[in-house]
Amino acid sequence: MGRTLKRGLITLVAVGLASSVVSVTTASAASSPLTLAVFGDSPYGKTAYAPAGQTADTSQLQKTPAFIGTINSDPTVSDVIHVGDIHSGKEFCTEDYDASIASAWQTFTKPLVYTPGDNEWADCHKASSLTSPGQGGGFYDSASGAINYIGTSGLSTNPADCVNYHCGNPLDNLAKVRQDFFAQPGHTLGSGTLNVVSQATAYDPSHPADAQYVENVMWAQNDIVFVTVNAPGGSNNDADPWYKAPAATRAQTDERTNRTAADVRWLDAAFADARAKHAKAVVISVQADMWDLDGKTKDHLTNYEPIISEVAAKTTEFGRPVLMLNGDSHLYRSDNPLSPTATCTGETDPATGASVCAHDPGNNAWNEHPYYNVSNFHRIVVHGSTTPLEWLKLTADPNANYAVTDTTYGPFSWQRMPQPQL
Repeated sequence: MGRTLKRGLITLVAVGLASSVVSVTTASAASSPLTLAVFGDSPYGKTAYAPAGQTADTSQLQKTPAFIGTINSDPTVSDVIHVGDIHSGKEFCTEDYDASIASAWQTFTKPLVYTPGDNEWADCHKASSLTSPGQGGGFYDSASGAINYIGTSGLSTNPADCVNYHCGNPLDNLAKVRQDFFAQPGHTLGSGTLNVVSQATAYDPSHPADAQYVENVMWAQNDIVFVTVNAPGGSNNDADPWYKAPAATRAQTDERTNRTAADVRWLDAAFADARAKHAKAVVISVQADMWDLDGKTKDHLTNYEPIISEVAAKTTEFGRPVLMLNGDSHLYRSDNPLSPTATCTGETDPATGASVCAHDPGNNAWNEHPYYNVSNFHRIVVHGSTTPLEWLKLTADPNANYAVTDTTYGPFSWQRMPQPQL
């Protein structure tokens, strides 16, 4: 964990029953450029599992200390953001693994802000069979009505024999992520001092249950307001019933409903703070690529709509540049999915040879919201999951107003930083 932070004055003012204004002390009053390192979907690998004949791949994990060193050695970088997924969908959700990442991140010499990804909690229940153990969770047995868990030596119905933390239960694994990475509200990871405010301490008093979302933070720096919200990739933890059961449980749907509502209130508070401060821009960090079908149908993305609608409305109301940073879909992309006419640039998908910007005319999620026409919004999908390991060097200059290009927008400019030497 980073050192104890100086806490700025926090003022919470309820506005009606649905929104609040959080006054966040600005980390720096100077309107000077600020540079951040952004990465996510890293490190990826595979857990060894003998019953499936599955051997381990820890190469990215082993490269992580040197990767962190490339960020630490850049004197221009002030802060670091990880946009979620600390392991792949072929790795088990274990206490030891989470602890290894928390330990590695202690070596950052800059403050690190992290928002959780689906692989470390929402998808921990997933497994297809003994020979395809996925994330080490389990799967529903229609004959018995029981869950076949991935056990230490094979399939098991005994919760004490699971390979995963609490058999991959998403709620328990989210609690574990909070314990390991968010033990002290308002404290960042890594080293250094960054004044962040957590929803755990600055929740809307009309919604006291929002205090559980310690992972949602915001801060103001160099005339720009930054905010993170916990929105996991895949389907916002709802379209895939836990353990492949016939239907989602009440616990699953309640989790999604309550967290999404809290996310919307937190975004509302961040934009209210940005307006009150006359901030030059807002940066939103979230794990999910809320426009990525990933081989699914459009209804797989339905449960992101409250967040998308909130972002679209508040960005329009704010009237100044808003930048979203997300991971999840792994391939670098620069676009504006809230505008039907915006340009898009990005990588070529190595699996298909197609540009990530190519639309699927039969199922076009990227441009699924043509009724939104928000010109002051931009989104960057941060490259992740594959080697060479890569981070994004993002500079925010409150005094700049760049045109929209492959690498600029408003006060923002960025550069991909692959590390082929690792």
